[in-house]
Amino acid sequence: MKKSVRKMLVGVAAVGAVLAVGLATTTVVNAVASGSESHRIESYGQRVAVDGGMMNVVVSGAGENVVLLPGFGTSSPFLDFQPLVTDLAKDHRVIVVEPFGYGLSDGTNRERTTENIVQEVHGALEALRIDRYTLMGHSIAGIYGIEYAARYPEEVTAFVGVDSSVPGQPGMDTLFPTGLLSAAKGLGLLRLAAVGGDGYSDAYSDHAREQMKMLTNRNSITPTYLNEMTHIRSNFERALGTGFAEDLPLLLFVVSENAKNPEWLGLHERQAANVTDGTVVPLPGEHYLHHTHAADIAGKFREWQATRFP
Repeated sequence: MKKSVRKMLVGVAAVGAVLAVGLATTTVVNAVASGSESHRIESYGQRVAVDGGMMNVVVSGAGENVVLLPGFGTSSPFLDFQPLVTDLAKDHRVIVVEPFGYGLSDGTNRERTTENIVQEVHGALEALRIDRYTLMGHSIAGIYGIEYAARYPEEVTAFVGVDSSVPGQPGMDTLFPTGLLSAAKGLGLLRLAAVGGDGYSDAYSDHAREQMKMLTNRNSITPTYLNEMTHIRSNFERALGTGFAEDLPLLLFVVSENAKNPEWLGLHERQAANVTDGTVVPLPGEHYLHHTHAADIAGKFREWQATRFP
């Protein structure tokens, strides 16, 4: 064997050894950290029985009901929505539903189809005897919300979207590498990649940020999470050609300039135009508008609601 080849093989073996030691280290660190964090995650809300599991729900304030639904993969819907909840709860009864696999809710083996998710969310509200409300949802909750409002029209009085997803939006035919993501979490690589800023505004306390970070480490890339990710493509395909009922009032808060999707605002304007009473409110910023515009969203919602439901 030539000396140059021998040196190359020795080098490759050395790199492989370093990688193996590194992956073993991140795997152990992840397991130890996960065990430690599980004892530091604080309880909130109340758990209700739904389809053989326990779903966490948080009820705040008093007044007309507003039900908040999270975007895909939100580690803790209640803590994520907290600035908006705090404002709305001054004069509304705000119900944050944490679907299975989110926040403090159990995981589930049920397929994460739109149909199942909608049924489960309704089951949680039914357990609390909440039967009339404005449905307010972020991101993918816009897709779930269409089916929800169609299935329970006697309960949903209006839909409010917070940069909510719409049928036919581009990029939703992606096949996600769920197996690779699962392996990366087990090896501790996702925890390592998460080191750095969390992207939350100053509206969140250091304590809330810490809790959300721990819940992200716990809830991300679980079987329930991965199952919903796998169904994103089929759930959007199922939603093609659907929309909210013509007589359901819509209020859509939308990022005014979306560099990745220049048609984003137009998609929502067309969605609003397909109902009798549709309003679009463009806001500067990024996808998680409720992180930075909670007061604007709550204030505009009150104004809009007062003219329609006096």
